[in-house]
Amino acid sequence: MISDNYINQLLESISVRDCEKSYKELFIALHDKLYKFAYAILKSAEDAEEVVSDLFINVWVKRKSLKPLNNPTLYLFIGAKNYAINRLKLNKRNILPQLDELTTNLESIYFNPEELIISTELSQRILAAINELPPKCKIIFKLVKEDGLKYNDVAQLLEISSKTVESQMAIAFRRIRQCLEFKNEFPEIHSILTQKK
Repeated sequence: MISDNYINQLLESISVRDCEKSYKELFIALHDKLYKFAYAILKSAEDAEEVVSDLFINVWVKRKSLKPLNNPTLYLFIGAKNYAINRLKLNKRNILPQLDELTTNLESIYFNPEELIISTELSQRILAAINELPPKCKIIFKLVKEDGLKYNDVAQLLEISSKTVESQMAIAFRRIRQCLEFKNEFPEIHSILTQKK
């Protein structure tokens, strides 16, 4: 995952030097993650694409006022969330989705290859277990494990308490462990899944 320091460097390059290369690199690095998040809110590929495009256009238009941020990744996720909510209002979908209604498609889960080599069959079992999680657990799990956000950042992004994030992650881990039943067979996988961010 791209680091916040590097994102700040890209934002500074965009702001100070109008660097299109840095802008393109920022877009490539974060587009898919922001798109998946916007899609989970909007449930429309076209609207999600427009939201992410609008967000990045706004970054370019307001590039001269960009300042270094403590957590630029979270800032862009919150921006995507706000644009998505505005899109819902524009589409006269005045009923905002509840966290339980959000959907996410976990196409992959990334483990550090130095820590673990998982056979294709086992990784398919893990992915199936994740996809069977309730929507709230699934989106929180995705934001923490796939997108690399910290528990507090997820809580802030979804406007829920940190304790809710912790309990949903505990539920997710428990269900994955139950589904796979490998605690004694594969202790190294168990320790990675239960590692808290």
